Amino acid sequence: MVYDAFLLVSFGGPEGQDEVLPFMENVTRGRGIPRERLELVAEHYRHFGGVSPINAQCRALIEALRPELDLPIYWGNRNWHPFLADTVRQMRDDGVRRALAFVTSPFGSYSSCRQYLDDIARARADVGPDAPEIDKIRHYHDHPGYIAPHADAVHAALEALPSRMNARLVFTAHSIPTSMNAASGPGGAGRYEAQLRETAALVAAEAAPELPWDLVWQSRSGPPQVPWLEPDVNDHLEALAKAGVTEVVVSPIGFISDHLEVVWDLDVEAKNTAARLGLAYERAATPGHDPRFVTMIRQLVDERVLAHSNVRHALGTVPTWDYCPADCCVSPKRA
Repeated sequence: MVYDAFLLVSFGGPEGQDEVLPFMENVTRGRGIPRERLELVAEHYRHFGGVSPINAQCRALIEALRPELDLPIYWGNRNWHPFLADTVRQMRDDGVRRALAFVTSPFGSYSSCRQYLDDIARARADVGPDAPEIDKIRHYHDHPGYIAPHADAVHAALEALPSRMNARLVFTAHSIPTSMNAASGPGGAGRYEAQLRETAALVAAEAAPELPWDLVWQSRSGPPQVPWLEPDVNDHLEALAKAGVTEVVVSPIGFISDHLEVVWDLDVEAKNTAARLGLAYERAATPGHDPRFVTMIRQLVDERVLAHSNVRHALGTVPTWDYCPADCCVSPKRA
């Protein structure tokens, strides 16, 4: 396949106090979220000056990618500037005909995969019939370039613990409704949780095979009557402390970089929970623009461009694919 551009697609985030509420309104549009709930979450952003880390992290990743890719690089967001439709319009104006999109989520679910495909389709429709074709790169939850940085970060965090005599690894990812998890994958195969468990197992085996580990969840939102994946990381820390665990390393394997959910939910809330419980607590880093992660993206591009080579970088057995079927990770409303 011949591509003439690379497109980084991400979530977006505010970059100042006056942008926080408009951003939150974009994120929650059509979901009937009460204003007081938006104000509560907005305080997480205001704690950091109203600036989400994600845009700066996208810019750093783009700069790291420039020497790796022999393609012009574009960037568009779902929820904030630069908006995806504006970026696709610029691509059209620049003469781009077919682009390969990398999404800043490695996993399959409606919110982390299918919704981005819908975003791309909507942006192309907004631009019109001369919009470039855009193909999305496959999931990469078990790629060596994703596993190795997480594993090294876990190892470094373990080294910072006081003793490691009674330590436990706690892997976290963004919680989603259980119905969304059940619908993830072709025909509804629970692919989201399966991919995350495989990622956790691969990271643990490389970083500290002698230690027990758990996969737990964070950043839940939505009405309390709707079941979401559990346990929450804070509840799990309570259970570990009651069971006699004295040291924990928390690794956000569900994130490629230190998004707001990482720096608030783990570096503030979970850290405070651990301190209250008397747990020694270290949070492992995310890949960010680690050179191995950057090389991974170039390899994923090569996989698609050189599809005839049959080279596929994967350490696990949960399958991934280049093109999603229509029944893959369907909208919760359709499910």
